Amino acid sequence: MLRIAICDDDEAAVCAHRKAVEDCLGQCGSAGEVVAYTHSDNLLYDITQDHFFYDLLLLDIEMPGSSGMELAQKIRPFLPQVKIIFITSHVEYAIDAFELSIFRYVPKQEMDRRLPAALRDAIHLLSLEEGKTYTIRTNSRLEKIPWKDILYLEREGKNTSIVTAQGSPAKVRKSLQQVYEELDGEEFIYIDRGCIVNMIHIMQVKEGTVVLKNGAVLPVSRSHLQQVKEQINRYWGEHI
Repeated sequence: MLRIAICDDDEAAVCAHRKAVEDCLGQCGSAGEVVAYTHSDNLLYDITQDHFFYDLLLLDIEMPGSSGMELAQKIRPFLPQVKIIFITSHVEYAIDAFELSIFRYVPKQEMDRRLPAALRDAIHLLSLEEGKTYTIRTNSRLEKIPWKDILYLEREGKNTSIVTAQGSPAKVRKSLQQVYEELDGEEFIYIDRGCIVNMIHIMQVKEGTVVLKNGAVLPVSRSHLQQVKEQINRYWGEHI
């Protein structure tokens, strides 16, 4: 079950956003719990002090107390994988298309068109992250690695090293291309001949590198850079 929080100091907006979320959950066939806040500091307290968990946050940027921008910055260390949709009436807050720590940016002037699409994409991605695994078979063991836990894969001679969020890399006696074909998922992209990254974990493309949510910085080859940017932009959807 997905846990979704809405935070907006306007109670009418909260009601409208809740209905939009519940409608999208129904359309996507997903179960979810929706929690509403009208004070940003209450949401911040619940996450940082009471350790509430959320998969998705809808944040109004212009709020008294902690603004949406400030909330996102303070919440991220506690919920590094949370998807955040910003809602605002001021286009000057527009973020770079590759600052992927923010899932989507929805202008209030286009709420009816953009919010349902953003919600559907977020719910779809969350379901995708939860559902798939990659199986490693050896003579002595069988291990399933959730796709959402795979950060990147590296070539090691004729073998492949699978680096996960959990710690020590898993070694596979298969070529990088063979593992890539077995994964067969649009989330995984080559950033270099010897490295494949899971786009779910990319936070930023910067100065010829990709920055992952765990802080890892991986170089992107010049021959792959433009294609990497295009694939990321297409996968995550259009940002303002």
